[in-house]
Amino acid sequence: MAVPLPDITSKPRSRFALRWYSWLFLAGAIVYGVAWAMHWDDRGVLWVVERFESPAERQESVWLPDYHAVIDAKLLPGMEKDEASDLSYNPQTKTLFSVMGKNPFLVELTLQGDVLRKMPLNGWNNPEGLTVMENGLMAVVDERQHSLTLVKVDAGTTALNKADFPSYDLGPSKDQNKAFEAITWDKRNQQLVLGEERPPALFTWKSDGSQTLVGDKVKLASTELDMRNLSALAVDPRTGHLLVLSADSHLLLELDEKGEQVSFMTLLGGFNGLKDTIPRAEGVTMDESGNLYMVSEPNLFYRFEKQK
Repeated sequence: MAVPLPDITSKPRSRFALRWYSWLFLAGAIVYGVAWAMHWDDRGVLWVVERFESPAERQESVWLPDYHAVIDAKLLPGMEKDEASDLSYNPQTKTLFSVMGKNPFLVELTLQGDVLRKMPLNGWNNPEGLTVMENGLMAVVDERQHSLTLVKVDAGTTALNKADFPSYDLGPSKDQNKAFEAITWDKRNQQLVLGEERPPALFTWKSDGSQTLVGDKVKLASTELDMRNLSALAVDPRTGHLLVLSADSHLLLELDEKGEQVSFMTLLGGFNGLKDTIPRAEGVTMDESGNLYMVSEPNLFYRFEKQK
């Protein structure tokens, strides 16, 4: 009786098919890994959203894609070990103020990133957030102490002692090690806007610009925060739109008065006039002319201007 022979042709096909699927899976994994590392997933949805903005809507917004770096990674001298943590524009002095988180102090800068003076912050542990308010007042957020302190700074200030100023407890966060890191003064709505680093979340706290806050902070719906962490906040004084910075996503996001996404700017090298990727963007602010400023750890300064 004839015995059926084994199908020797099926095995090579199976091995070839398995090898082909393996290579396909590997290629897919590599593409996904690169996309994740470059944060393309954060920007893909935002890019689609931007395509639906009309010319009129773009005119009424900050419109971040039009910004170009005119000062790119300027070194802040003598601050290599201090870790620049935030940045805020003072319309009265036409200067910038930044906090250093590792070795706590406040520094005043020109709009070109030149150092004017340094002021030690005595009593702070890890100041991460800063915003200029009214009449020389500034709000400083200490992430490790979970506190918000309203300080007074004038031309004669040489140092600040936390015990001399009113402080407010920001309360617990979901991740105490990635807590409140960002703050900005929203003058037109008479409130401070606060940001938790991770998971990204926004809060408001009513204020008339004095050293007295009203009520307690209120959490906002943050469904539009498509980013991995929240590093800093700023309000555009012309439109009232909120700028949200993410160091981990290498991303600056614009939200309108309803909290909806309007535009974004990638902070990767080769885009928006940047020679290299901003290493870790920790502070952002904007002046009344629409010029944009950033600081990055450890001691890098950037200025962006809108291309006409």
